[in-house]
Amino acid sequence: MEEKSTKSKFVKHIPCNVCGSKDNNALYSDGNTFCFGCKELVKGNSNTTKIKVKETANNTFLNSYKGSYKALHDRKISLKTAKIFGVLSYVDVITARSKHIYPYFNNNEIVGTKTREISTKKFYWNGTYEGTGLFGEQLFNSGGKYLTITEGECDAMAVYEIFGGKWGVVSLKRGAASAVKDIRESIEFVESFDTVVLCFDSDAAGRKAARQVARILKPNKTKIMKFPTGFKDANDMLKQGKYEEFTKAWWASKVYTPSGIIELASKKNEWLNREIKESVPYPWNGLNKKLYGMRKGELVCLTGGTGLGKSSVTRELEHWLIKETKDNVGIIALEENWSRTADGIISIEANDRLYLTEKRRNYSTEKLEELFNNTIEKGRVFIHAHLGATNIDEIFSKLRYIIIGCECKWVIVDHLHMLVSVMTEGDERRGIDNLMNRLRSLVEETGVGLILVSHLRRAAGDKGHEKGVEVTLSHLKGSQGIAQLSDCVIALERNQQAADKEEANTTKVRVLKSRYTGDTGLACLLKYNSNTGRLYESEEELIDEDYSNIPF
Repeated sequence: MEEKSTKSKFVKHIPCNVCGSKDNNALYSDGNTFCFGCKELVKGNSNTTKIKVKETANNTFLNSYKGSYKALHDRKISLKTAKIFGVLSYVDVITARSKHIYPYFNNNEIVGTKTREISTKKFYWNGTYEGTGLFGEQLFNSGGKYLTITEGECDAMAVYEIFGGKWGVVSLKRGAASAVKDIRESIEFVESFDTVVLCFDSDAAGRKAARQVARILKPNKTKIMKFPTGFKDANDMLKQGKYEEFTKAWWASKVYTPSGIIELASKKNEWLNREIKESVPYPWNGLNKKLYGMRKGELVCLTGGTGLGKSSVTRELEHWLIKETKDNVGIIALEENWSRTADGIISIEANDRLYLTEKRRNYSTEKLEELFNNTIEKGRVFIHAHLGATNIDEIFSKLRYIIIGCECKWVIVDHLHMLVSVMTEGDERRGIDNLMNRLRSLVEETGVGLILVSHLRRAAGDKGHEKGVEVTLSHLKGSQGIAQLSDCVIALERNQQAADKEEANTTKVRVLKSRYTGDTGLACLLKYNSNTGRLYESEEELIDEDYSNIPF
């Protein structure tokens, strides 16, 4: 064949799909090509497909399915596979651009084609998507063992090449963005297979589409393949000759389960060898009887009416954690400054009310320094040093810093409603719900033991909390989210108006919720000593209380 012809004219030199040459292939005006490198002659009408094309008035569509069967060298896909999937190749006479044409079938008739320009990677559609199956669906009988679904046509042919056509493989027709729609239109075909492996691209869009598709298929049917690092899709691995690596990744595909849903049998070893949560006892036996102590990773809510001893109990707990553990302790007290917080903790150590000037003047500087050093070990106690709060994000930033940056394993926050007042000026209930969710998430994320002080709403009737009314979970101020998201709720009750001084100084400690033990009810009685400022557990035994099983 000569480059010059009386019937056709030379147009330009183009790449050769056979030998891969960039410019040895000559394109002629009649559509014929001849490569002067590998001597491949391809006539414009040679090797045309015999697949039936549905008659339509759309001449553009009729003209779109043209060309010849060729190996897709740019994709490392063989001539045999291209023929099986009905993929044609041709060179546009006008633009001299090589193109691939992917057929889409409805009842074994082609009703639409997708054309891809190799150099520009652009796609365009001719005909209709309506009634068509997935790319390649017409090749495989329903009810097979395995079906692999890819994101693109060349990926499907790549999987077919790698597995030698052993199992069914199809691809989406409209890409990741329409993955669910594509699968729904072929749902009966897809669901007929025992196992469906989603082999979508490794980018964010592909991973998202795989999860979306997996959710609409029957449980335990769908697996999602994870590509080895550095590979984008199946065709990428085929081009690099990574047959073995692809096969291993395919077999390693995991059965999809929605986020938060696990197959419990798979957790047996973790259940048998789980980390043991060590409990730190409370200062009072009655609480330990009910709760078996306090644990990291739990959110404990301490509640009570105004003036009923929440601050005194909190001080005892702060001092107890500092002295009885080696853990760092953080304190965020929004209604007092750092010096008042320090006074309260060191007063417990001194067994005296050092926050009163009249008491403090009885101590020398040396004795005060000794008490401080015995209580506040360097690098262990961290306090929020600002009275009040102005910005909730700033508070949470400090809280996170105390937990992570200062490595505090126990944190006391006093109190919830001060945070809520900063967080929102509108709907208090919604503000509490949002705040409790943030605190709960922080506990789950960091494993900190969090003690949260909360107020009670005003009790109905003449007898309020200041007169010793029994507290229930419904008394928590603002939202049931406090009870729902707390692991434990401890309430304080005291009749501060009682004529009997003994009764007025006795606090009932009631457990309203214990997720760990499930044991609720009256736990102990704490008596306040006005000389020392301390709370002591009453020696008066509560009915049916047996402390022999406390695990400490």
